Amino acid sequence: MSSSPLGPAPFGRMLTAMVTPFTADGELDLDQAQRLAAHLVDHGHDGLVILGTTGEAPTLADSEDAKMLRAVVEAVDGRAVVVAGVGTNDSRHSIELAKQAEKCAVDALLVVTPYYNKPPQAGVAAHFLALADSTGLPVMLYDIPGRTGTRIAHDTFARVAHHERIVAVKDATGDLSGGVRVMQETGLAYYSGDDALNLAWLTHGASGLVSVVGHVAGDDYAAMIRAVDDGDLARALEIYRRLQPAVEAIMTRTQGAIMVKAALSLQGVLDSRTVRPPLVEATPAEIEGLRPDLVRSGLLEDGAV
Repeated sequence: MSSSPLGPAPFGRMLTAMVTPFTADGELDLDQAQRLAAHLVDHGHDGLVILGTTGEAPTLADSEDAKMLRAVVEAVDGRAVVVAGVGTNDSRHSIELAKQAEKCAVDALLVVTPYYNKPPQAGVAAHFLALADSTGLPVMLYDIPGRTGTRIAHDTFARVAHHERIVAVKDATGDLSGGVRVMQETGLAYYSGDDALNLAWLTHGASGLVSVVGHVAGDDYAAMIRAVDDGDLARALEIYRRLQPAVEAIMTRTQGAIMVKAALSLQGVLDSRTVRPPLVEATPAEIEGLRPDLVRSGLLEDGAV
């Protein structure tokens, strides 16, 4: 039997960047957060990424970050990896968040490229290395130039990959060829951070997914990953194509956190679709447009409220 086409999986293979539930008046809803975390683990997830972009991290206070992390760690109870997003555009603040996350007993850190400042690559590398030095936790770097304004250069990956705690990359660049080169030359584990390219990344040797659509399609994505691992590309492609209406509906019509909260609400998993400003809730028209696409993807029964 041939070896797996998938890369090493230090954080498991199926992860979702989890939303942060809020009450109708915008307060942190830890009860819903715990229910959602448990639901995801029960539906195909090896890990959860908390306090990332989809978790609306920029609108949470540091004290709220800690409450959210403790609640999810408690709900998961060792059944899945908990990765805490700690990246900001201030290295000192990021280090404080990393140390706080470690005290909350998370398993790993997600560190995004510093955004808005547009640091030179020497600054990007120094930021990543400082974060990796600040705790004993493994680190997943997050390359998403569409949000940060700065891409992680190949030489920067090569420079930081020697650090024993920098072990993985979440990629949202869309550059499959570049990612393959980094995988081959550094040994870093690659995770798809772009649901539209999930299957493409897996067939190029990625380790797994850090998904948004996985909130509502965790079991399906887990099955797709297993199919690739088993060499059954036809089955993987069947799942990928079936889920494409949901991917388009959630990821292309407005901001992903807005639409995936609406999708979770339609599925009956999340009570509130509340997001914090500057985000705004999905409109009735957006929700009605989302519903048939979830049905077509097999994620919602036709006629569900």
